[in-house]
Amino acid sequence: MNRKRAVWVALVGLAVGVNCVPPRLGAAQTSDATQATIAKRIGTIKAVSGNTLTLAPSPGAEVAVTVQPNARILRLGADKDLKSATPIQLQDLQVGDTIRVRGTASEDGKTFSALEVMVITHAAVAAVSDQIRQDWQKRGMGGRVEVVDAASGNITISIPSLKEKKTVVVHTTKTTIVYRYAPDSAKPEDAKPSTLRQVQAGDQLRARGDRNADGSEITAEEIYAGVFPQFAATVKSVDANTGTVSLQDLVTKKTVEVKVTPDSQLHKIPAQMAQGFAMQLKGGTAGGTWGGNGGGSQAGAQSTSAPAAPSGGSAPAANNAQASAHPGGWGGSGSGRSGGFDLQRMLSRMPSSTLADLNLQKGDAVIVLATEGGPTAPKTAITLLSGVEPILQAAPSASQAMMLTPWSLGGTPGGDASQ
Repeated sequence: MNRKRAVWVALVGLAVGVNCVPPRLGAAQTSDATQATIAKRIGTIKAVSGNTLTLAPSPGAEVAVTVQPNARILRLGADKDLKSATPIQLQDLQVGDTIRVRGTASEDGKTFSALEVMVITHAAVAAVSDQIRQDWQKRGMGGRVEVVDAASGNITISIPSLKEKKTVVVHTTKTTIVYRYAPDSAKPEDAKPSTLRQVQAGDQLRARGDRNADGSEITAEEIYAGVFPQFAATVKSVDANTGTVSLQDLVTKKTVEVKVTPDSQLHKIPAQMAQGFAMQLKGGTAGGTWGGNGGGSQAGAQSTSAPAAPSGGSAPAANNAQASAHPGGWGGSGSGRSGGFDLQRMLSRMPSSTLADLNLQKGDAVIVLATEGGPTAPKTAITLLSGVEPILQAAPSASQAMMLTPWSLGGTPGGDASQ
């Protein structure tokens, strides 16, 4: 389920799950046979006309809901307690309200006869969204997919750090829900239902579930996977009018067009910060020259950071709030935080800049985390860092500089989970 539906389903489970059949929904529901046909729909009101509501479920097509004269209409409070729900009138329902309806659906699912309408307040939605976000923070883990064993249902992911690469085995079951990020978005709400067979080596993957004691294994309830290229490059040109930056990947030497949007997180790393991270790199590796061995991720190696997890966050981008939450970053507990110099955390505290603020010039070095893009569509920048020359100079290859990963893509399935 995408983030919004996850919130709605959680609300239903928390607030109404125990009391599946209300005390009274009307005389038409007195028989066991009738009760067996009772259905539920969750969604947002798109239109109101008399006693007919246009409901937009998530996912699914719009449904015409007819509210019956004897229907019970309630407003659920932030405490999510059905007992304290407030009775309201049909005319109190408004476009934009999140509701759950109970009643009977037509065979084609296009119409619905509602015997109960429950309005879920924004405060309740926010409360559940926060709960999901916190759960991703506590039980989420992410990294780069190394091996997918469809037969056993196991996925091996790696979580890099400056000192060593940690390997984690993600176990899936028949009940594990799998989503795939859209090629042009890192937002969990844009992810589509997928299968284990679509998860590939090189993908960035984020999972939520129960871990073993040492964190080397996790049994996943939910998985989000997708391609998020990360590479070092030099600027060829900047089109401020279209928000497009033309770059030359330092590894492939190919030209890459990157689109900057309002969701893109742009930062110019202060010289002192860049030097500090460069010193940390030098402390663990042999020196090298900037651009040596290419300076991007291995020929398109998707050494990307993990994308966001579902809960009520915004788009993935290492924005301030999300950086500490997708869940901590995409990498998983403690990943990418070796030593005392934590670039990821420092970046999360920096305000995002604009393309004009960066004032990129031809030849400037940048490190980019982007969406996959398509054959005719440019990649979209999730995070773009300038001022990275000292970091690249300290790395024997640009892929070493990718130790900036796992980056937080924000909007984590859960909000911004990571640890």
